[in-house]
Amino acid sequence: MTSAETNVGRTVAITGASSGFGEGAVRAFADRGDRVWATMRDAAGRNAGKKAALEAHSANISVIDMDVSDDASVADGFAAILAGGPVDILINNAGVMYLGLTEAFSVAQAREQMETNYFGAVRAMQSVLPGMRAAGAGLIINTSSLVGRISPPFFGTYTATKHALEGYSQALRYEVSPFGVDIAIVEPGPFGTGLLGAGKPPAREDVMASYGDLAGVPTAMGAHFAALLTSEGAPDPQWVVDAYLRLADMAPGKRPTRTVVGMTWGVDRINAGTQAVQDAILKEMQLDGVLGGADA
Repeated sequence: MTSAETNVGRTVAITGASSGFGEGAVRAFADRGDRVWATMRDAAGRNAGKKAALEAHSANISVIDMDVSDDASVADGFAAILAGGPVDILINNAGVMYLGLTEAFSVAQAREQMETNYFGAVRAMQSVLPGMRAAGAGLIINTSSLVGRISPPFFGTYTATKHALEGYSQALRYEVSPFGVDIAIVEPGPFGTGLLGAGKPPAREDVMASYGDLAGVPTAMGAHFAALLTSEGAPDPQWVVDAYLRLADMAPGKRPTRTVVGMTWGVDRINAGTQAVQDAILKEMQLDGVLGGADA
């Protein structure tokens, strides 16, 4: 019997399930026999068709209306999920990304991305962690990005959210490991999931104008990426779903902190070079005997 066969039947909650990695993961986990709670915004409105399609795909799937950027929505959504029993695996996949001149995005726009990509993940984690710690087991997979470790131009407000998620996840990984709970970070490269096209342009048009010709570069770059990611031979979003499945099936306590998927842009080398430094902090703080935490 394979490890995948021995691990099926767990309860999995996946945010951002209306499209992309989230939608694919809902179907994949349900197909192998897991009980899957899929969350998305406006499940009774503009995403009603997505909800119906997922629930028709498998009796193992239930769709919950949830806006991860809203405290009450997350509280209500997870109250409904947890009423059916504890969550074994949480996959934080909900995200938004804006591409453009970093200075030209308003504070409100920067906050919008942070509320979904960072605080949204925190809200979801805080909803399931008490039950996981009580059970002495659990897995949280946080979907970051290559730009959670590097900072390319024109992605500044988005990059900031992923750096925040990475920092939170690394610290939390140490703190919950004594309870048998694993925190794992998945760092996808560019994929054709529609994330780029769903973003908003910068709101500060006066700042845009002051940059002259440079202001048009992000739009051209976005068009190039869109063409690349829909061309033949483009990275397949299923690779990320497969990474989720592999992490779910690994032995507790043996899962790597970070998993890069697709184009790497050197992030795999960054991770390999920095994890030992990161883990050495525990020894410097005399916490290695309490928290452990060396990367698998």
